[in-house]
Amino acid sequence: MPKDENRNDGPGFPADFIWGAATAAYQIEGAWDVDGKGESIWDRFAHTPGKVRGGDTGDVACDSYHRFAEDIALVKAMGLGSYRYSIAWPRVQPGGRGGANPKGMDYYRRLTDAVLEAGLRPLVTLYHWDLPQELEDAGGWANRDTAARFGDFANLVADGLGDRVRHWVVLNEPKTFTSTGYWLGVHAPGRSDPRAFLRATHTANLAQGLGFRALKAHRADCEVGSAFDVAPMYPKSPAYRDIAAAERWHRFLNLWFLLPALHGRYPDGVLPVEEIDDLLGFLPGDDQRIKAPFDFVGLNYYSPWLVSDAPQGCDIPGLNCIGEWARGRGTLPKTDIGWDIDAQGFEDILLRMREETGNLPIEISECGAAFNTGPGADGEIDDQARIDFLRRHLQAMARAMQRGVPVRAFHHWSLLDNFEWAEGYSQRFGVVHVDFEHAQARKLKASGHWYARVAADHAIR
Repeated sequence: MPKDENRNDGPGFPADFIWGAATAAYQIEGAWDVDGKGESIWDRFAHTPGKVRGGDTGDVACDSYHRFAEDIALVKAMGLGSYRYSIAWPRVQPGGRGGANPKGMDYYRRLTDAVLEAGLRPLVTLYHWDLPQELEDAGGWANRDTAARFGDFANLVADGLGDRVRHWVVLNEPKTFTSTGYWLGVHAPGRSDPRAFLRATHTANLAQGLGFRALKAHRADCEVGSAFDVAPMYPKSPAYRDIAAAERWHRFLNLWFLLPALHGRYPDGVLPVEEIDDLLGFLPGDDQRIKAPFDFVGLNYYSPWLVSDAPQGCDIPGLNCIGEWARGRGTLPKTDIGWDIDAQGFEDILLRMREETGNLPIEISECGAAFNTGPGADGEIDDQARIDFLRRHLQAMARAMQRGVPVRAFHHWSLLDNFEWAEGYSQRFGVVHVDFEHAQARKLKASGHWYARVAADHAIR
């Protein structure tokens, strides 16, 4: 019979493989100060001149606070099975302390009910970077008490949504929100304090353990993980010093929040043994407090890293030998945000992370690319570059699965074009185009139609 040009004839996936799309509260919700929501560090950061490209803010974003039903309908129309979204901490607990804001909890109940009514699986992230500003004023993630406050928040959310939600992500990219927020200063809260950064990593690990236990205490049959942004660390040269630096950087960037959860310890060879407790603020009993025996592991992948030795040191105490890094290898095609397109790196890091996660199920909680293709004369958005990116990365994921990596789900980042942190609205990651100048009107891109066919066929064309 003649070939159906709309079918996907590439690698196949199991019939129960889960296809989904991902979002984050601050990037899409808007409604930044309505219904009792408190100020977040991203509200403060974005309202500070010079911090975000173009002076953009998330005040309105995609207006998903009012249009969530439309967004869920798009996920359903693509035939996907999972919708990943996050809870805005200051919408539920405006100052990061005390009881729940009833209007905030009601919003997330209505959102979750709509997801379930659409036949979708809610994959709910507790923390996707929007710390209440009042907690930042008290020291933020560098203050150990923030972990306790997060535990209280997790209990409130579990109490409000635990009867509806079985699948949870505790933290999204703790490596990134601690490093960009407290060391590099390019994301909220915009601090450049290396010692505060190291303390923040330990507080985040304490929070991860507390959040895990809070969710499990409310519903024993729930499945809990965290989403770690990972990348292969390629040495800049075959010299031993660069190979060793790449390995140290792998342990620091890829394992710093995973090993504490699974084993109650930090990776060896990163911080000096005699200094690590002081640098992190590690107290007796913390080896048990940071444990979170996950039911699955979420992995986010975008591009690789290139690492070389740095004998001159860096500005983090105790890290003078870790190495220098650059995002990407410099010789590959790039996305519109400037990140290398390296599907082989996706396969490589899946295989490498499996060495640490063993037989734990893996969910790709984010993978996507910025391509700023706009509507053509016919109004359609023909983003073929994104289709090619997706095809290559899904093929790489399929190869890793054939080699034994237990991936059970893939979530495209992002469902919608949205507020892309310090880049504002200049970078578009969505399979759905959002017209920010005309009431945030949505339109499915060519990549969205292609992704829908993948989900329908469980195969890649």
